[in-house]
Amino acid sequence: MPKAYLVTCRVGLIKEKGALYDINKRLDSPVSAYQAIKTVTRIDEEAQEVMGIVTLNTRNGITSIQEISRGTVNSNPVHPREIFKVACLHNATSIIIYHNHPSGDPAPSEQDINITNRLKDAGEIMGIEVLDHIILGDEKFISLKEKGLM
Repeated sequence: MPKAYLVTCRVGLIKEKGALYDINKRLDSPVSAYQAIKTVTRIDEEAQEVMGIVTLNTRNGITSIQEISRGTVNSNPVHPREIFKVACLHNATSIIIYHNHPSGDPAPSEQDINITNRLKDAGEIMGIEVLDHIILGDEKFISLKEKGLM
């Protein structure tokens, strides 16, 4: 009988020097999160939906702003494991989810609200709080937390 080999993998986070951005590294409001996202990403120039997360430490300090997935002009399916894999690798205690609406209208869809609540539930299990979901439009945004939708 032939011998079977098991593949082993090791995943680790390597802290490297990052780029310098003129942002408030400690988030204290949806506006400060929106400004950080717009400064670090080019999400307002995207012609398709892009979803990402801002990972935060225990003092709401930004540890990363990272794209998670790209979709089409009007949808972007995402699975909680993709979100929380990045959050875990950055030792996040909380996250802010963000995505754009290429139409320019940041009004949340039913699907946006559903995925937010699904991610919030997953975060409770993982011990990583989902603080907000920010939807960006043309020079404006909506915070689902501020709207009472999460």
